Amino acid sequence: MAKLLKTLSVATLIALSGPVLAQENTDATPAPQDSQTQAAPADPALSMGEAVDTTRQPGVPYVDEVFGDWERKCVLNPEGDDPCQIYQLVKDSTGAPTAEISLVALPAGQQAAAGATVVVPLETMLTQQLTIDVDGNNPRRYPFRFCAKIGCFAQIGLTAAEIEGFQRGAVAHMTIVPAAAPDQTVVLNVSLSGFTAAYESLPVLAEGN
Repeated sequence: MAKLLKTLSVATLIALSGPVLAQENTDATPAPQDSQTQAAPADPALSMGEAVDTTRQPGVPYVDEVFGDWERKCVLNPEGDDPCQIYQLVKDSTGAPTAEISLVALPAGQQAAAGATVVVPLETMLTQQLTIDVDGNNPRRYPFRFCAKIGCFAQIGLTAAEIEGFQRGAVAHMTIVPAAAPDQTVVLNVSLSGFTAAYESLPVLAEGN
């Protein structure tokens, strides 16, 4: 980054020096220039950039709103309301992105009030499953369902009481076991700042979705 800033600063100074030096020559007849003083041609390696299409595309997720540490992500649906979920990128103790969690609200009248998808690294020991608790209380264990290139997935149901625990809590813990160190655990902190507002902003999925 420092090298890039230095390069940009030098380029800026070169660009600014051209007009300034030209203004200092007030003679009616322009001073002759040799090959050493000719303006340098544009560097073909420099990119002038291109316009970015900021319009929403069907089927492409976009961040609709942010609530504390949670984002509401939606997908453009040309045929009706955009389906949305709340999402958080979870980082480890060093600040490195490590896992993801997303939730959707489910129709009333069934055991699960919400459905959650958790994605963890591929190097996770799947047989040890995923453990989740809120502020260290009432831990529950969930199996992993499948793995893909981006990681291994657990798809879980959360009761209304468990959602209330998320709303009252400060931090949820997701505990996994690394395959390379099966005698150890990795605890990932999920911030619950903004969770209540984010969850209450969700549309309820229709029956059959």
